[in-house]
Amino acid sequence: MAKNWAKNTSAQILEDFLDYLTVEKGASPHTVAGYQRDLERFLTLMNLTTTPLSEVTTDLINQFLTLLSTGTEAQRPLAPSSIARSRAAIRALFRYAIENNYLVADPTEDADQKKQGLSLPKAIPLEEVGAMLAAAGQRPAPIGLRDTALIELLYGTGARISEVIALSPDDLFLEGDYPHVRLFGKGRKERLVPLGSYAVRSLQTYLTNGRLELLARAKRNYGEHPLFLNKRGAPLSRQSAWEIIVKTAVEAKCQAEVSPHTLRHSFATHLLEGGASIRDVQELLGHASVTTTQIYTRVSMNTLREVHAASHPRANL
Repeated sequence: MAKNWAKNTSAQILEDFLDYLTVEKGASPHTVAGYQRDLERFLTLMNLTTTPLSEVTTDLINQFLTLLSTGTEAQRPLAPSSIARSRAAIRALFRYAIENNYLVADPTEDADQKKQGLSLPKAIPLEEVGAMLAAAGQRPAPIGLRDTALIELLYGTGARISEVIALSPDDLFLEGDYPHVRLFGKGRKERLVPLGSYAVRSLQTYLTNGRLELLARAKRNYGEHPLFLNKRGAPLSRQSAWEIIVKTAVEAKCQAEVSPHTLRHSFATHLLEGGASIRDVQELLGHASVTTTQIYTRVSMNTLREVHAASHPRANL
């Protein structure tokens, strides 16, 4: 069931969407600024800023795309690549609204669509994951224990950052022959993901020696305390978790920008490179469709091409 949009204008949802891009998807500031520019132009030009997004129709979207192509008194016609970027930004906004139960129908499905090239997710080498864990481990307890457990859990399960910060200790099953974590994905869909020995040890150490100390600092009762807490004993926010990962990657001297979503990409890519099936990775990531997961097979194929080009005597003539 869709949420009540009466209290959520298009501009308000756009603000939340941009925050989601930054914190959960790990998009670069340049990418987020581009989405913001394109979507604000859409809402302003079509007088939709204070309108519930549920009232946006396919016709309005097509009118906007036509205006970009023909131009207005205040704006020259845009290049096809710029129009394609705006089209993609609008579609991304509505997908976000659908996935978060704000809408039940997507007006972009029947809009004038032209498929663009698919960008590949970026993964970091295993050595850089290790460097991040080492950097987090240098921080004094209990913060270092928390940050190490956070990174181990993100990389060890491929979980989304929103799924991890919503966890409670009751969602961890660290004993027995099958240690695992219970995650709740989009639409509150539950899945069980195995935990490796490194993640289990980090979580046990954090629960015993780190979380209890943070919990004692809490100024009030937060009800069902989440697994990860900030230095004041309050629930760790999505933005704070994102900042921890970014800061740790910088300290670890990672070659590329790293976000929580980078660790999710790395989890999937490394599994496929290690021989996991696409269906298994789909289940572990919580993708509703295997089509979403198949992008990682392209990443692995790129890796194979590089290995082939560097290793085969007749690869480069």
